[in-house]
Amino acid sequence: MPGLEHTVTIAAPPEAVWAVVVDVERWPERIPTVEAVERLDDGPLVVGSRTRLQQPRLPTAVWTVTEMTDGRSYTWESSSPGVTVTASHVVEPHPTGSRLTLTVTVSGPLSSIGWLMTRSLTKRYVGTEADSVKYAAEAPAE
Repeated sequence: MPGLEHTVTIAAPPEAVWAVVVDVERWPERIPTVEAVERLDDGPLVVGSRTRLQQPRLPTAVWTVTEMTDGRSYTWESSSPGVTVTASHVVEPHPTGSRLTLTVTVSGPLSSIGWLMTRSLTKRYVGTEADSVKYAAEAPAE
């Protein structure tokens, strides 16, 4: 299954990193690779929550949370004809604060061709997301 994994160490406690990762409504102001976010339901992210995400050079996608371990990780999926993209966000304690691991995998009959066309962009976006979460989590409290 095509995909990638990106890990970054963050000098902030896991609770601070988690707060940034799950606050998807604020992603457009924190993450330059996210243009717009629309939550399609109310309340905190839970299994079944849906979010519409708009990113430059990619089609607008609806992401549905499929797994959640509150305070530690969540996985969400977005499907289009022939391709399902699965993205995971994992926050773990680390001796210097936290470790954030972002993974993206693609599956489905058109996944190989889709991955070939978007691999470089996806790698850049995932790296930018990790760096942006790091910056936001390490910033002094607002």
